[in-house]
Amino acid sequence: MKRAIFRIIDANFNRSREGLRVCEDVARFILNSPKLTKELKAIRHALSAIMREPPIDSRILYESRDVETDVGRRSRFKSEMKRLDSIDIFYANIERVKESIRVLEEFTKLAGAKAPAKFAALRYRVYDVEKRFNKKVSSLRDRRP
Repeated sequence: MKRAIFRIIDANFNRSREGLRVCEDVARFILNSPKLTKELKAIRHALSAIMREPPIDSRILYESRDVETDVGRRSRFKSEMKRLDSIDIFYANIERVKESIRVLEEFTKLAGAKAPAKFAALRYRVYDVEKRFNKKVSSLRDRRP
């Protein structure tokens, strides 16, 4: 597989794990939700497990990483630098997770791995967690005086 493909896989693996960790911390420390926290952690670990399966090799991913010359490294939009509250942080990161898992799903197809179907299943788990998070946030808002 071309180096550029490995760079895409590496960047999106990192992006999805980082986003999941942020969402997990919101569920854990802001919502105090053991169920959502556990599910987000399980998804993060499942993602890592998929990435350890052949033909994906972490050494090749690390070797293909090129942080110094990455043209997207410094591009930021003003909206990325501003958040309204912790709920906004969750939604920004869950979107990042869904998008990056979709990219992993597409680009691992080029590796001939079983990973694409597994990534698709993970993406649907993320959709479900997002829906449950939304319900939890809505119920908390409804309880406010």
